[in-house]
Amino acid sequence: MVQNAPKLNSTSPLPLGEETNSKKSSPKRTEMQDLHIIWIGFHMEGQAALETLLQEGIQVGAVVTLAEAQLAKRSGASRYESICNRYGLPLHKIRHIDDPDSIELLRKLAPDVVFVIGWSQIVGREALRIPRLGTIGSHAAVLPHNRGSAPVNWAIIRGETEAGNTLMWLAEGVDEGEIIDQVSFPITPYDTCATIYDKVALSGSDMILRLIPKLIAGERPGRQQLRTDEAVLPRRRPKDGLVDWNRSSLDVYNFIRALTHPYPGAFSFLDGAQHLIWDAVFLPGDPYRHAKPGEVVGAAYHPHPSHSCGQVVACGEGAVLLMELESIDGTILKGQELAEQTLKGKIWSNG
Repeated sequence: MVQNAPKLNSTSPLPLGEETNSKKSSPKRTEMQDLHIIWIGFHMEGQAALETLLQEGIQVGAVVTLAEAQLAKRSGASRYESICNRYGLPLHKIRHIDDPDSIELLRKLAPDVVFVIGWSQIVGREALRIPRLGTIGSHAAVLPHNRGSAPVNWAIIRGETEAGNTLMWLAEGVDEGEIIDQVSFPITPYDTCATIYDKVALSGSDMILRLIPKLIAGERPGRQQLRTDEAVLPRRRPKDGLVDWNRSSLDVYNFIRALTHPYPGAFSFLDGAQHLIWDAVFLPGDPYRHAKPGEVVGAAYHPHPSHSCGQVVACGEGAVLLMELESIDGTILKGQELAEQTLKGKIWSNG
């Protein structure tokens, strides 16, 4: 589930189903052009994979993405205008994949195969039946483990040490389609949600490049998923980012790095004011057991302020060093400025 895609220039929203066309030439034709591909996505993960395909000379007939109003509500969103302009691809903006106008658009595009990469809306039965060969999606986990929403974020929050990516044929059940390909990779103590999505994006590109020659050759690789009793992961919303300081310092550290950019961020309240917590350091041991959970123990300093300056906060067990905060008005505190705040003895709370 990516490489942090560069921020792209946005354009004004288009009416539902309206497309933009570039006057620039399409990518070079290859022997793989008998396959009519339509691309659906809005997340940076999908854009990285699409860029890889186009760089390899594989043609895509059109791109479908979210309309501006819906895009603004999504974490990790990436705009497709720039890449579509560079490669001469029609770009269609929709509200929901199962809206009647979206279904009609897909029928007019008449795809052989649809790739749904970096998308959060469930693709319904009617849309799934339109492509001649089927609809292919990816899920940032090694299925059947971590089916459902926000698998990367949940994996880090839970302290898991392995993540992955699955390419599959989409079916009506949540992440239950036949598995085409899978990869796994470690979650290190240094990873955040962004760096794991970097790995997801790279692996997704590789799996799609391996798949397309097989589709051209008339193959339809896939195997049934194993059945498990594992619950489907619930959706995460910004309000779910409240830090529980009663948890261990490792749990709090994992929580913060799981929700940092490009996601809405972990947050807590100090003196009644809400602050986003973008960066923290895990501190080993439990030297602050006398302090209350959420209590600011004191400042940490370093000759190079960007390295390890901030405020140490006690947890239920151990402590973390907070290194970057953002107030509700957008003011950023980090480095020397954060360390020099008079916060010792104050208590972070749930508001």
